[in-house]
Amino acid sequence: MSFSDYRTALVTGASAGMGTALVERLCAEGLTVHALARRADRLDELAARTGCIPHAVDITDTEALKAAVEGLEIDVLINNAGVGRAGNITTMDEFGVDELIDLNLRAVLHITRLLLPGMLERDRGHIVNIGSMAGQYNFGGNTVYHATKAAIRMLSQQLRIDVNGKRVRITEFSPGRVETEIFDRNHGMSKDEARQHWYEGYEIPGPADVADAIAYVINLPSHITIGHMEMMSTFQAPGGLSIVKTAK
Repeated sequence: MSFSDYRTALVTGASAGMGTALVERLCAEGLTVHALARRADRLDELAARTGCIPHAVDITDTEALKAAVEGLEIDVLINNAGVGRAGNITTMDEFGVDELIDLNLRAVLHITRLLLPGMLERDRGHIVNIGSMAGQYNFGGNTVYHATKAAIRMLSQQLRIDVNGKRVRITEFSPGRVETEIFDRNHGMSKDEARQHWYEGYEIPGPADVADAIAYVINLPSHITIGHMEMMSTFQAPGGLSIVKTAK
């Protein structure tokens, strides 16, 4: 499959960051793109600029999600919407646990459940699940986020078994640090504080870099699947050993 084989796409979390860049790129490739997010004002601006079809919907509301996608024939599904929260399991409150599971995992399962059967019936499709390096590597804090992104990794691998024998491809895309709004929205920082703390002085990918990489994966011939792609700054290493000194 390549872009010439596909007609439609759907991107969740389309109102900012990687989601916006993906909508822009897929529209530029000639696909009819359905853009899902909660912020209607941003979606309307994106639609005016790109020609995408906006759907202002909270994808954690399963009934609203079902209504939004009912009757749609989607060739490319990009499960991009996600949320992160700082803190380990001992400091996370009930809302934080539920929010991460609902958006990062439960909504992904439901939208995949709703759209994958049509891809299988048409023998045509590509699902890209946006995971994270946090799904493969451990580092301090963000315990629930790590758990949900690890689940996305296993889901992506399992989906390849579920679709085997059909021309439906599954890709897990796992980025490291990317310059988006995630840190100021989910870590209680202003945009300026987040930029200074997480981005200033670092050479890191931006949303357009992510969109380019995913476009490459989608545009490969139909007999090739990139099951997992990990993307991070050349100056970011995923591993590292941490040990706490207990004796003085």
